Amino acid sequence: MEKTIDIDQILKSKMGKKARWVPRPVVWWLRHIVHEDQVNEFLWRARDLRGTEWLKDCLDYLNVKVVVKGTENLPAKDDPRRYTFVSNHPLGGIDGVAIGSVIGEHYDGDFRYLVNDLLMNLPGLAPLCIPINKTGKQGRNFPAMVEAGFKGDTHILMFPAGLCSRRRNGIIRDLEWKKTFVAKSVECQRDVVPIYFEGRNSNFFYRLSNISDRYVKKVNIAMLFLADEMFKNTGKTFTITFGKPIPWQTFTSEKSPMEWANFVKEEVYKLPKTQD
Repeated sequence: MEKTIDIDQILKSKMGKKARWVPRPVVWWLRHIVHEDQVNEFLWRARDLRGTEWLKDCLDYLNVKVVVKGTENLPAKDDPRRYTFVSNHPLGGIDGVAIGSVIGEHYDGDFRYLVNDLLMNLPGLAPLCIPINKTGKQGRNFPAMVEAGFKGDTHILMFPAGLCSRRRNGIIRDLEWKKTFVAKSVECQRDVVPIYFEGRNSNFFYRLSNISDRYVKKVNIAMLFLADEMFKNTGKTFTITFGKPIPWQTFTSEKSPMEWANFVKEEVYKLPKTQD
């Protein structure tokens, strides 16, 4: 079995010669927390799958079931228009896979994720991704890549918060939604389809993410534990709720793009009540 995810190689690529000074117990711990063996086992098993089939096999491997509500709100497959699908991001892993599998099956794989470029390391997922890296040399291409994605001939699926949800004052919600999806949807005349994903991570994750956000702002330590959170959710059933498309003409100059982004976010969190 080939290793697609290799912690030793990742450390070397990020740290160069300094990687040799990382204590072996730390390397072993990293392998454990990212579930290196299990992830590589799945990637080897699904090595010949791409796109939607890969997403569905990922859910099958994790024994995750999905309940879908509001399917009548999904634009028809033969609708020539292109849409922007936006969702809350409670899990940081399974939610993206599950929503993508539903949209991919409905539209025969005719969609793209706007996601962190690290996910391009997953061969089965890469064909569905428009990679985004806001830092380094690739960061200079960020606006052009987003522009190309929205002007392309596929639906766009994105998580406007960027990060997965946090628990603040006992409530689990996304942090601030970025305005990009509003501005680009108006520019490219794409209606916006709101999606609510029902799920949560562990109490440990929320404690750690709050500490990281407050004291270690330059490094998202919590991200290291997303694979571990994914495997903690093995065997669970999650509900996805689709809302009615919001016409792009809704986003007038009466509010700023940021205010409209917050409006859509609030509409997303209302969806479970409207579908009961």
